[in-house]
Amino acid sequence: MAYIHFTDEEKQRANSVDLVDFLERQGEKLTRSGPEWRWKRHDSVTVRGNEWFRHSRKEGGHAIDFVQEFYNVSFPEAVQWLLGGEAGVEWNQTSKSAPAPKKDFALPEVNSDMRRVFAYLIKQRFIDRDVLSHFAHEKLIYEDKEYHNAVFVGLDEKGIARHAHKRGTYTQGEPYKGNVESSDPRYSFHWIGKSSKLYVFEAPVDMLSFITLHLKDWKEHSYVTLDGVSEHALLQQLRQNPHLNEVVFCLDHDEAGIEAVGRLKGILAENGYTNTAIMQSTYKDWNEDLKAKHGVEPIPSEEHPKLMLLPQVCAELSELCEAIRAHRDTRAFVTDCFDALEPLVNSGKVAPENVESVRECLECMAAGSLLLTRELCRQMEHPVTTEQLMRKLQASYRPHEDRGWLRTRTEDIRRALEEINRMVNTPGIRGVEDQRRLGSSYLRLALDCVRARMFIELEPQVMLPKQEQPENILMTM
Repeated sequence: MAYIHFTDEEKQRANSVDLVDFLERQGEKLTRSGPEWRWKRHDSVTVRGNEWFRHSRKEGGHAIDFVQEFYNVSFPEAVQWLLGGEAGVEWNQTSKSAPAPKKDFALPEVNSDMRRVFAYLIKQRFIDRDVLSHFAHEKLIYEDKEYHNAVFVGLDEKGIARHAHKRGTYTQGEPYKGNVESSDPRYSFHWIGKSSKLYVFEAPVDMLSFITLHLKDWKEHSYVTLDGVSEHALLQQLRQNPHLNEVVFCLDHDEAGIEAVGRLKGILAENGYTNTAIMQSTYKDWNEDLKAKHGVEPIPSEEHPKLMLLPQVCAELSELCEAIRAHRDTRAFVTDCFDALEPLVNSGKVAPENVESVRECLECMAAGSLLLTRELCRQMEHPVTTEQLMRKLQASYRPHEDRGWLRTRTEDIRRALEEINRMVNTPGIRGVEDQRRLGSSYLRLALDCVRARMFIELEPQVMLPKQEQPENILMTM
């Protein structure tokens, strides 16, 4: 795309587009979630005015990068689209006035009884009556007067309510979900027992369902909900309750839940908590397991597609390593592969007839990088096998860190190659630390290539439509 100059005013105007208006005009479905709107196609994404946030990955931004991220377009294309483009569309703009002052946190008014909440949670969600009665007695669950929502209360260390999550009890249509304004995310719905175990859930109904399925001595253990997949409540309970030293993740059995576990384990490790375990529901979440137990058709679980594909890709690499060992200069071979790859992907997309060539380039680069790692380890007198390197590669893969479109991935590979060339071409004798850094760079390059290889396999939008296909460039090596 030719260079297009945008003034600061144009960029500001594009970035101020109301994302609810934008998405609705694309035919997208949105549901209200407190002061925000949840995008049904990406249910971990919420929008509010010109701002968006992806809760599963803890990332967000404004209108321009939203369009870039979810519609796979370049910065100029995103700005043009948001400015109306050739169609002359005029999007709603968010107000540029200062936001209204935040209200003080206050619990919704309590209803005189809990009939609707009990009926909903027991008859529709199959929560154990005694468990529900316990939380109601502790004033941690009640029914609000105005809308008859179930309200799940989170207390601070002094027993003062700081957080409340509301869940609609009507069974028709999409139920309402949202937090009371000014809720403190550190104090979401939880229960603290005397044992060392802390079970972690996404939402209150998940937590109550798990307890219903594991009733024996349940009050002895501790449970916390994350209000999605945020880490704040988890860290708060660990800091506040030093007897808790074993964290059991019980998040949803789907792609977002699996990624969240990986991200949260990393955050815990950074904070000194390494004793973690994972319990997965058989179906999508613990309430679906509970429904299945009562004869209701459950929503099935979803495995992470990249984690399913990774062993297959690594097995192919293992075979390829042996096939390319004959190359005298493996590093030059890897560079040649990248030179062949670049023209095939420089548009950010891949023509269908070039897919196999792109895969071959990426696989050869990954295999070559592993061979370079193996040779370096031999020189350091710490020999490793290809199988050992493959296991290390698989163990180092983190799906929640595997982000970005094809341009970003290609740039990551380029930077890794440049870093390797810089280290290799630095004059003088490499010390042990330099060799270790070089080995890490080889492995990082292999991992970047594997990520890109899986992206090509799993993301159909990376394919160019027929009219955009460039001339095929075949890889010759």
